[in-house]
Amino acid sequence: MWRLQLWRRAGCLSEGWAKSILFNPRARDEFEAFFNRADTFALGVCNGCQMMSNLSSIIPGAAHWPKFHRNASEQFEARFAMVEVPHSPSIFLSDMAGSQLPVVVSHGEGRAVFAPGAQSQALVALRYVDGTGQATESYPLNPNGSPAGITGVTTADGRFTIMMPHPERVFRTVLNSRHPADWGENAGWFRMFASARRWVG
Repeated sequence: MWRLQLWRRAGCLSEGWAKSILFNPRARDEFEAFFNRADTFALGVCNGCQMMSNLSSIIPGAAHWPKFHRNASEQFEARFAMVEVPHSPSIFLSDMAGSQLPVVVSHGEGRAVFAPGAQSQALVALRYVDGTGQATESYPLNPNGSPAGITGVTTADGRFTIMMPHPERVFRTVLNSRHPADWGENAGWFRMFASARRWVG
């Protein structure tokens, strides 16, 4: 019971963070100015993903982003899952298109729920895949029940990307239980942070 309450509270906190920005004119103006600058970018992971999805009204190009609801399993999901990086303009993931990598998931409210007609317009940045590399809605390969395996989206200019999984938890090789022998110190997910650094210049 405490675990259920914990993840419900996490989702409420994320929505609360967003509302504290949206309903405070000074904070809203500052965040909106940040999102509208051409030299800014942001990555929302897990709670940050939920928060940014609730700020989509002030993020250019985020009109078709989903909201994130309770997992279809009705429980907190914490495990490795396999994801695919499709082609997208994301400054974090554009250099990784076509990759299929294991990643940590750890959330209770990760099911993407789109407004009517929005799913076909969303720019998918990450999706859960099965053992054959196909997008999946099957549990537990898709731990939250998101449609078409969608677990990350981005904006048209690629500056703002949100995702439920935690690539920051497995960006070094030693953080992975299995890995190719030639990976060296940095694992596959390190590349997304290197890509962002290159974008900064």
